[in-house]
Order: sequence, then C-alpha cells, then structure tokens
Amino acid sequence: MARTPTTPSSTPAVPAEDDILIREIDEAVRQDDALEFMRNHGTKLLGGIIALIAALGGYMLWDNYREGGLEEQSETLIAALDAANQRDFKGASDKVAPLLDDGSAGARTAARMLQAAAALEQGEVDKASGLYQQVAGDADAPPALRDLATIRDVAARYERMKPADVIARLGPLAKPDSPWFGSAGELVAMAHLESGNTAEAGKLFAQIAKDEEQPETLRSRARQMAGLLGVDAIVDVKKLLEDEGVSSTGTGGAAATAAAPAAAE
Repeated sequence: MARTPTTPSSTPAVPAEDDILIREIDEAVRQDDALEFMRNHGTKLLGGIIALIAALGGYMLWDNYREGGLEEQSETLIAALDAANQRDFKGASDKVAPLLDDGSAGARTAARMLQAAAALEQGEVDKASGLYQQVAGDADAPPALRDLATIRDVAARYERMKPADVIARLGPLAKPDSPWFGSAGELVAMAHLESGNTAEAGKLFAQIAKDEEQPETLRSRARQMAGLLGVDAIVDVKKLLEDEGVSSTGTGGAAATAAAPAAAE
C-alpha cells in the first residue's frame, strides 16, 4: 500500500537554544534603545518632570493662599456684621472698606451692600443709592445681588422718583416668575397707583396677595390694597378668616358671615 505523502510545515520548529538566544538579543536591543533615548531626550524628560512638579507645587501654594484670603475676607464681613448688629454702622462700614479694592467679586459686592445699608441707617440716602448703583452696574457681581441692589436703590429713592421711572427700572423684576416678584411688584404697583393706573395696580396687588410663596405680611398689605381698588384678592375666604382668628362655627358664624364680604371687598 502506498503511503499518503505529507506536506512539510511552512515554519520549521525553532530549537530551544535558538529561542533563548533570540529573546536575549531582543532584550539587549530594547536596552540599547532605552539608553539611546535617555542619551538623546533624558535632559528634556527630566526638565519636563521637574516643571510638572514645580507647577503642581505652585498651584498648591496658590490654592492655599487663595483659601486663606477668602477666609480672611469672610472674617472681615462677619466682624462688620457684628458691628452693625450693635448699631455701630460707621464701624461696620470702616471694617469692610479694604474689601472694596482687594476683595474678591463676591466680597466686594457684600461690602458695598453692607456699606449701603449702614448709610441708610445713618440717613445718608445719596451715599447708599450710589453704592447700590455700583453693585447693580457691576458685571462681576452675582446677578441676584445686582437685582437686590436695584430694588434697594429704588426703595431708598422712591419718594424722589417719578412713577414711570420706578416702573421702568423694576418692571422686569415685577413678574410672577421672578424671585423678586413680591418686593419689586409692590413698588411697581404703588407706582401704577400714583400714576392713576388703578386697574394695573389692583391686578398686581391681587397677584401678590394670591402668591403663597410671598411673606404673609406682604400678602396681607397687597390684599388690603387690592380690596381698596375693588379687586378680589382672596382665594379661600374660610382659610383667611381662620388665619385671622375669626371662627366660622358656633357664635362666630355670624361674625364670619359678616366678615367675609368685608374681606373680599
């Protein structure tokens, strides 16, 4: 019987000794390449590592300095607030004065707001107004504080301003979706009232009175003003009477019945 011919393998087996020699040669070549790379680029690589370490150390120092600076600014503001609570408004204003030049944007804004409030307490309306306007016009100041400064400025100078100017400045903030709706809305409603636009004033007072997110003292004032202008600003008469201590049962039923129309007027 003839044997079936076999096809020899295309890759002959490598003897164990040769395989070991090849691996040793390959390792030697890699070492030579590494040494050559270090000779050509070692200085640059070392310089890069040193620069990276220096940059990291510098950042850590700067961050520590920045944190220390912010802590000092916070302590200055707290000390000024303590002075204001003790009715030492001049002392409070003097304490935060350095922050107007060297403080961060937030600290500078807080310092101006505190100085403005101190000026108002001392009857210096023009000084307070100027500080509020600086905050309102500072692009680096937090937007919420810029809006608050605008409201405070208008409130401080309300008697000197024309109703149209009050409406123009606070109109964008006197919207139900604005976080300053209550404060700005009340001033704008009063300006509408003084300009003879009772319909718009009553509508705005009613919106404030019905907004449960507003302080109850503000809602109560707005409810009364809306009632005087003939606008119904009461959502739940029974709840209103209960909040005001008027019972709707027993002997208080008649009082509640009589009070309900008066409250709705």
